[in-house]
Amino acid sequence: MKAHGTVHKYGDNVDTDVIIPARYLNTSDHKELASHCMEDIDKDFVKNVKDGDIIVANMNFGCGSSREHAPIAIKASGVGCVIASTFARIFYRNSINIGLPILECDEAAKDIDAGNEVEIDFDTGIITNITKNKTYKAQPFPDFIKDIISKGGLLNSLK
Repeated sequence: MKAHGTVHKYGDNVDTDVIIPARYLNTSDHKELASHCMEDIDKDFVKNVKDGDIIVANMNFGCGSSREHAPIAIKASGVGCVIASTFARIFYRNSINIGLPILECDEAAKDIDAGNEVEIDFDTGIITNITKNKTYKAQPFPDFIKDIISKGGLLNSLK
């Protein structure tokens, strides 16, 4: 499994209320959620994000509520992976549950800049910053998590 795309970069403590503002939680439609993804922190995100793009952030990405709407909005917007120094634990598990690949790698999170072109090999955990010609090593997913993600989420992996 691989991901490849352009980076959208954010800082520390990006909470679920800026990933998908609470005023849009009256829908479960994934595309509708995606149309408002990140709008309170980055008004142009939905205009600029392309399928396969990568979100990179610093510490505590996804803090806040336990709702799955946040990783759903990110995945439905086309993001291929989120890389952060650390994730809120509930966000981490919700991401796996809905099939959104996420990697913790402090070195990559600090060094990768907005607009960089990045490729990720989920089998090895190697993150390649093509723009800077640098590589970083994250912990690769165990096979059971790769299976969940490749099937699009936990419920799909049970079929």
